[in-house]
Amino acid sequence: MPKFIVISGPQAVGKMTVGQELEKITNLKLFHNHMTIEILTKLFDYSQETFRRLNLEIRDIIFEEFSKSNEYGMIFTTCFDFDSPKEREKIENWIETFSKRGGETYFIELEASLEERLKRNKTENRLNNKPSKRNLEWSEQDVLNSSKKHRLNSYENEELNFKNYYKICNENISAKKVAYMIKEKFQL
Repeated sequence: MPKFIVISGPQAVGKMTVGQELEKITNLKLFHNHMTIEILTKLFDYSQETFRRLNLEIRDIIFEEFSKSNEYGMIFTTCFDFDSPKEREKIENWIETFSKRGGETYFIELEASLEERLKRNKTENRLNNKPSKRNLEWSEQDVLNSSKKHRLNSYENEELNFKNYYKICNENISAKKVAYMIKEKFQL
């Protein structure tokens, strides 16, 4: 009955870096969203339906198998469009995969300004772990476009109906400290 920790937020908010720090201080394993993206972008263009379908199918299989394991838990990072019913359904399906086996799910939302995220978009850790982001001109434009096109953070006091939910503005907080905040909040 592994725990399922979802770290959500817009691009370059620090999801993977927080996940890396949380992995260091818990028995959780990090599965950041680019672990599937980077494999598939070598074969298919990011904008193709084939890419999107396979990306989702691979993740679904990994979640299904992990939820049956004896592992302590998984950290997964993702962008979540709060205005999309399809995105909500996808998250709820992942949560159900774990909960039907008695696993607990924790939803952490990270938030930082666009200016801060544009700075973080160029960090060494991000570029080392996400080769597709190394084209900085494209990557910066992707951050800007998605900020206009999608609502990747919840509204203040928005009711989200996630059982274990924690929103953190991590603009001026180190990833290490955020990881400790999450660990303490949910006693991981």
